[in-house]
Amino acid sequence: MTREEKSQVIQDLTAVLADTNTLYLADISGLDAQTTSNLRRACFKAGVQLSIVKNTLLAKAMEASDKEFEDLPSVLKGNTSMMIAEAANAPAKLIKEFRKKSDKPLLKGAFAEESVYIGDDQLDALVEIKSREELIGEIIGLLQSPAKNVISALQSGGQTLSGIIKTLSEKE
Repeated sequence: MTREEKSQVIQDLTAVLADTNTLYLADISGLDAQTTSNLRRACFKAGVQLSIVKNTLLAKAMEASDKEFEDLPSVLKGNTSMMIAEAANAPAKLIKEFRKKSDKPLLKGAFAEESVYIGDDQLDALVEIKSREELIGEIIGLLQSPAKNVISALQSGGQTLSGIIKTLSEKE
C-alpha cells in the first residue's frame, strides 16, 4: 500500500468516525468461512456495518478525529473488526446473541453515547444502553399515566369539581 493510499484510507476512516456515535471494536479472528458468513448476515439484518480494519490506520484516524476516544486506541492489537450502527446497543446485542453459538466475536472496546468501554466484560453494560426510540417510548409511557388518571377522574367524578378532586385523591 502506497503512502497516498494509506492517507486516503485514514481520511475515509476519519470521515466514518465523524459520522457515527457508535463504534465497536471486536476480534473475529479464527472464525471459519461459514461462521464468518453467518456473522456478516446477522450484522446486515441488525443494521450493523462490519468491516475489517488495519490497526495503525484506525489509530491515526482516531487521532485525526474530533471525538474523544480516550483509551480506545490501546485495544488495537491483533485482528480488529469495526462494527458501526445507529443504535448504541445493537452491536452488543448482536455479539451476545451470536456468542450463544460461537466463542467469538470478542469485544475489545466500544465508543457508544460519547463514552468509552474497554474489554469484553463491558458487553452486558453495552446491551443495557437504551436507544433514543426506547427512551422516548418510556417517557411517553410515563407522561400518559398522569393524563389517564385525570381523564378517568373526569369521567368517574360526576362532572363536579368535588367529585373530580375526591376521585384523584383516592388514586394516590
